[in-house]
Amino acid sequence: MADRIAFQGDLGAYGHEAVLKARPNAEPIPCHAFENVIEAVRNGDADMAMLPVENTTYGRVADIHRLLPQSGLHIVGEAFVRVRIAMMALPEQSLQDIQLVRAHPVLIPQARAFLDANGITAEAAPDSAGAAAAIAQSGERGVGALASAVAADIYGLTVLATDIEDEGHNTTRFLLMSPDADTSRRGDKMITTFVFEVRNIPAALYKAMGGFATNGVNMTKLESYMVGGAFTATQFYADVEGHPDDPHVARALEELDYFTNRLDILGVYPAATGRD
Repeated sequence: MADRIAFQGDLGAYGHEAVLKARPNAEPIPCHAFENVIEAVRNGDADMAMLPVENTTYGRVADIHRLLPQSGLHIVGEAFVRVRIAMMALPEQSLQDIQLVRAHPVLIPQARAFLDANGITAEAAPDSAGAAAAIAQSGERGVGALASAVAADIYGLTVLATDIEDEGHNTTRFLLMSPDADTSRRGDKMITTFVFEVRNIPAALYKAMGGFATNGVNMTKLESYMVGGAFTATQFYADVEGHPDDPHVARALEELDYFTNRLDILGVYPAATGRD
């Protein structure tokens, strides 16, 4: 039986594309919000969750760092999806017929140069793939959607322009999460993701990070965010290259643990193609 993987958005969303890339034979389960994605796994409606964590243009995805430690899920993989924006509309229309497009508010600025050059007005929609689905259902003409080309295939729309994003490097990183942890070595290059809260002592973060430097561990990501509504309760989210059983990683984590009130490993997983 194929895995059921929940993602945020309608069928055809970039999360759906991430599911297809990571697990081509999986059954995609669309969900309204990130919380619903996690809940779908918790209640058994899905086997795994696919959640976006960061984008090369817009940085981290809001609320994800808060949700991951509380989700009860474990990171078992990652996928990098190049955000290729396509403009689509009902068949038998040309680019010149389109005066308005709809898309998620995050997607619209990423195609601003194309829209301005063609005199097209943009309108925010809750979900880009959902905007494509709505056009197909309503039969509305003169209106397009900005979304993944996967959405056009699903909803029977015609792609009028492709690769219209302003930044050619625009990529979103997704995390594949499961209720069951898997810390086995499943690739030549492994990534370990964890969250920690430093002790309230002078230079605690500096001392905590020193263990990674002295042990030669490459930290590819470090972000801070507040928890519990307190300015003093800062939590950090980090990715490092390596497996916790690697001697140099184990020593670095041991030093980190000494300077923290809390240290939770969220996942150990193979580095995906596209990370470099």
